[in-house]
Amino acid sequence: MPLPNWLSSVTQAHQPLRSKILSDPYYRFQTVAELELAASLGVKIDVNQAGVDDWLRLPGLSIHQARSLVELTQAGVQLHCIEDIAAALSLPVPRLKPLEPVMLFCYYDADSVETVKPVNPNTASIELLVRIPAVDLYLARAIVANRKMSPYRNLIHLQRRLALSSQLVAELMHYLKF
Repeated sequence: MPLPNWLSSVTQAHQPLRSKILSDPYYRFQTVAELELAASLGVKIDVNQAGVDDWLRLPGLSIHQARSLVELTQAGVQLHCIEDIAAALSLPVPRLKPLEPVMLFCYYDADSVETVKPVNPNTASIELLVRIPAVDLYLARAIVANRKMSPYRNLIHLQRRLALSSQLVAELMHYLKF
């Protein structure tokens, strides 16, 4: 059964935005309506693992607020609900309520053997580095020796300095933090 004319034109009007939301993981939502469309398309932001870029997708959040939330979660603070985010940012809950449809509140047990505990390659010992899957003693020694020249800035910097394959970097990226 064909769509009514008015619904067909609304659907066609949203098609470019729909494509942009689905294809660009860094698309910044401009309005609550865009946010609701994204939620209907299955877009979610895991608040306890979100990075600055994830937070900046939400309309009305500043870079400073995004950094504060990331620092909190990286320090081990678990965000359980929209009220936690409001408290962390000293904002009223109603101000953040429209952002809730794309927020995903997952709990991560830091003591679980299932939870990946990223290490900083600029400070980790050889013993700690070899515990990472795909890091052998040779690579751990190379990481430690090479960081003496200057610290690694990010994963790409580490890859270039040590001439690591993209496959190896893909295996390492969840285990390293800078």
